[in-house]
Amino acid sequence: MESPGGTVRLKLDENLSRHLSQALRDLRHDVTTAAEEGLLSQPDTAVAAAAKDEGRILLTLDVEFGDLRKYPPGTHPGVILFRPRSFGPATVNRFVEGFVRSSDLRLLVGCVVIVDPTRVRVRWPPGERGEDLA
Repeated sequence: MESPGGTVRLKLDENLSRHLSQALRDLRHDVTTAAEEGLLSQPDTAVAAAAKDEGRILLTLDVEFGDLRKYPPGTHPGVILFRPRSFGPATVNRFVEGFVRSSDLRLLVGCVVIVDPTRVRVRWPPGERGEDLA
């Protein structure tokens, strides 16, 4: 099944399961992983730079990427930070896949998004107006 918004270029940070990449490809997204690109154990700045250079929204569990001083909206293709209740791999995969399946990720380009079980907070690039998602 395709996600509602069509294809988006995504990069999975090393803290997300490699098995998630195939599920997101099945939703018709263009997905690479930090592991596939030799970015394991590299600093966050190197992962962020790779995502930016490739025009990919970064999907991560790393709270550092939610720091708006380090990664201000509009200075990168986007960051989606997932904060599930449990960090077991199967639970995280379902949480991430569920969000991606139900969201038009094209609307989140350039944003910093924090997804937790009860809400989605979106920080928009300067000059763009938007609302947090339910």
